Amino acid sequence: MEEELLANHKRYLERKGLYSSLGYDVDKERAFILEKAQPLYGDILEAGTGKGHFTLELAKAGYSFTTFDISETEQAFAKLNLRYFGLDKQVDFRIQNGESLSFKDKSFDVIFSVNTLHHLTNPYKVIDEFLRVLSFEGKLVLSDFTQEGLVLMNKIHASEGNKHEVGKTTLSDIEEYLIGKGFKVNKANSKFQEVLIAYHPCLTAGRN
Repeated sequence: MEEELLANHKRYLERKGLYSSLGYDVDKERAFILEKAQPLYGDILEAGTGKGHFTLELAKAGYSFTTFDISETEQAFAKLNLRYFGLDKQVDFRIQNGESLSFKDKSFDVIFSVNTLHHLTNPYKVIDEFLRVLSFEGKLVLSDFTQEGLVLMNKIHASEGNKHEVGKTTLSDIEEYLIGKGFKVNKANSKFQEVLIAYHPCLTAGRN
């Protein structure tokens, strides 16, 4: 187990190093998203664990939360990564399909989805599920790559002999969809990340 933890952490550091060599600071970008999402409260859900970069950011900040991914293989990296830092007990890992979640209505007060939207085959179906499990007092925090971020990701995937598949639906499309459903939306941008925060307009300023 120790060897597996160390090997996984080495892969994690190599991946971060690859991002960094192209100008993308993983820690800085995840911290930016977390800062813009403040304040956090209640039950938190992360949609799309992936390899666990944002999962780790949330756990390091002291939060306990639920995270899900459709891929057991991807999430296995995240589990090992959290275990390496001794933070895995803060996280409830689930395997779920975002188009049909098992959670009850209004189960979560904050839902994060980071760099997942561009992978989704049926993004509006997934968004509808997020809204179903979001409490009335809750907020939805969506972040995805800017155009510069997508160019960078294309380079990274190409360097590994892969093609970075990107769907047609953008955060701007989702923003329009959410506004149409009566949500208020705040936005923020870094060089590589777009952040969209949606919540019911009756919420107080302290919770948006």
